[in-house]
Amino acid sequence: MQGTVDGFSYGLVTPVVAYLMACLGGALGLRCTTRSMLADGRWRLGWLALGSAAIGSGIWTMHFVAMMGFKVLETPIHYDALTTFASLAVAIVMVGIGIFMVGSKGATGAALFTGGTITGLGIASMHYLGMAGMRLNGKLEYNTVTVAASVVIAVVAAIAALWAAGQVCGFLWSVGASLVMGVAVSGMHYTGMAALKVHLHSAASVVPAGDSSSAELLAPLMIGPLVFLLLAGVVVMFDPFMIMGRFHANPVERRPGIPAQAAAHDCRHLDSRAGHEHGERRFRTPQNR
Repeated sequence: MQGTVDGFSYGLVTPVVAYLMACLGGALGLRCTTRSMLADGRWRLGWLALGSAAIGSGIWTMHFVAMMGFKVLETPIHYDALTTFASLAVAIVMVGIGIFMVGSKGATGAALFTGGTITGLGIASMHYLGMAGMRLNGKLEYNTVTVAASVVIAVVAAIAALWAAGQVCGFLWSVGASLVMGVAVSGMHYTGMAALKVHLHSAASVVPAGDSSSAELLAPLMIGPLVFLLLAGVVVMFDPFMIMGRFHANPVERRPGIPAQAAAHDCRHLDSRAGHEHGERRFRTPQNR
């Protein structure tokens, strides 16, 4: 017997909130990745670690906010806590590997492609492992072609987001990158959900009226990641370079061999060259005119 799946039991509320959570995690994480490209040593590792944890938490929170609106009408849904939090760990680790590659080598060439692919696969792995943590009186089955399409969406959008984050020319680039990351996560999620069919066991019955909803079950699990995203937001807010995009004021040593940092230098060079030319005009002597 095939179950009746409703992925939008709260209407557009859960998709919109889920997308905003993905954008929030992406904005914090990609901004930290951008910041790491202009830091050295432990500061670089610290920014990248914070960025990977923020993106991973945003992905995970987005998924389970969306799952609050998911139900199978004929059976209650529960979630295995161990598998649910394992999906969070997978997201943080795989996204971390991806952005460490981009943060260390620059958002160009092989590093961007490899790092973006790993990040996209991390998004997909988190989704399907999180789905594996569902417990219901039935069996989940997926359409292989649609699943493959969801993975491609995640990988392509993740590469685009990391590329945009690597263009450290200002705050608007990071905003655009976070919107693309939100598309990557949300697009992957709902494409993956479109591939899902639930086959009920013969003993399945209609959910009792007093049974707990997905929102009641999932809300307590998301407290920790939400608090972490809040704290990460505070860190970003108190770094003036992050907010204003004025990376040209950063005094750390810049390594010209890294493409992303070279691009950042180009963005700063426009400001410094303009100021230099202004100074030359101001102090030019009559003999030199």
